[in-house]
Amino acid sequence: MKLLLCLTLASTLPLAAQRDFLTADEADQVRLAQEPNERLKLYVKFARQRIALVEQLVAKEKAGRSALIHETLSDYIKIIEAIDTVSDDALKRKLNIDQGVVSVAEAEKQFGASLERIRALKPKDISRFEDALANAIETTGASIEIAEMDLRERTHGVEAKQAKEKKDLEAMMQPKDVEQKKAEEKKAAESAGKKKAPTLRRKGEAAEKRP
Repeated sequence: MKLLLCLTLASTLPLAAQRDFLTADEADQVRLAQEPNERLKLYVKFARQRIALVEQLVAKEKAGRSALIHETLSDYIKIIEAIDTVSDDALKRKLNIDQGVVSVAEAEKQFGASLERIRALKPKDISRFEDALANAIETTGASIEIAEMDLRERTHGVEAKQAKEKKDLEAMMQPKDVEQKKAEEKKAAESAGKKKAPTLRRKGEAAEKRP
């Protein structure tokens, strides 16, 4: 209840004010969660809280609630988009996100069902947040499809997208800048290749000679 109250108060700030889709405390939690599976679970938790707030607002007619519902749904959409971004970034870095992806897929199915129930209720003021609700349902559905993809197939897709973005970026660069960038990448790759392979030998211990 305390968190829901904080979310409510945060969403009632003037529209002209700079808003973030996470509270300050939530943002701090995300920064501390460096492991992608833990970060995904955090975002799922925050998304669930937004859904709970929307359900709470819809359950009781109150003047001015439509604006708050609209803002909460907008924040929910950004959280779902952040989930997909975190997943893609982890796949780019060859990190295992099996556990997080399972949690995401299961939770998002629940979110989608809750949003559909809200739409079916047809609140009197639904016209004021109908677009946000439709976008939330669409974004959730798309994210579920992504979460249920084979991770190897998804990784290939992420890598292809990354390669295309790199190619598009180079197309906008001056030739000399492209050459400099390639030289820097080659130097970085060579430096990585020169790193000594890990060994279990103690410092100063000679390698065993093979006959």
